[in-house]
Amino acid sequence: MSKNKLKKFAEMETYTHVFQLSYNELAAGATFDLKGRWHEHFFGNTNPIVIELGCGRGEYTIGLAERFPDKNFIGIDIKGARMWTGATQAHERNMRNVAFVRTGINAINHFFAPGEVAEIWITFPDPQMKKVGKRLVSTDFLRLYEQILAPGGHINLKTDSQFLFTYACAVADINHLPTHVRTDNVYATHADDDVLTIKTYYESQWLARGITIKYLQFGITHQADWQEPDIEIPFDEYRSYGRQKRSELTAGK
Repeated sequence: MSKNKLKKFAEMETYTHVFQLSYNELAAGATFDLKGRWHEHFFGNTNPIVIELGCGRGEYTIGLAERFPDKNFIGIDIKGARMWTGATQAHERNMRNVAFVRTGINAINHFFAPGEVAEIWITFPDPQMKKVGKRLVSTDFLRLYEQILAPGGHINLKTDSQFLFTYACAVADINHLPTHVRTDNVYATHADDDVLTIKTYYESQWLARGITIKYLQFGITHQADWQEPDIEIPFDEYRSYGRQKRSELTAGK
């Protein structure tokens, strides 16, 4: 591990708004003290809690927190070195409505009580084109989100991937989930939306390559039997390119 990463990890250990608990620790019986008590024991208010899954550098967590001081935001990711960027910004700006949790997304029910989360953002996840169970909008994950999402809460998916967007729409349709917004080109349909035009590091890269950004907002209704769509979806060819080919595409823009 590089000295730079070690330095970042050491700094985050000193941040009172960053929490780290590994899946192995949870599997061994460790408990997270703030579960069900985020409002009174960390944020000190009853404002809605919004989480960003796979937050990366925290651009959306920070951007949303700046725009909505009357809400609380928590970025979640397993990659601590990336998370350091957003965590440090929140620390330096003394942002009181921001926290970060370093853990795997499949463990989030250990960190939030039923109904504790008002809204979920999923920003530019790996589409996992060959592994259904690892897609963050698969029915396996929706079952998990259903445990923590408050009644009337909704999920926001923002992605470059036509594959993942098509799949997510199919999941919503086959399970009769209420869809609030569905667009395959955010900057053509919502160019004036101050929230949807927040750009992450990866989003800027995709835009530079001429790839459109897709967005789906949908709710979760209780399903007795979640259904996976049985459809063939073309893979995103550009995601199959090697690093050299992707570099050539970027250089050509």
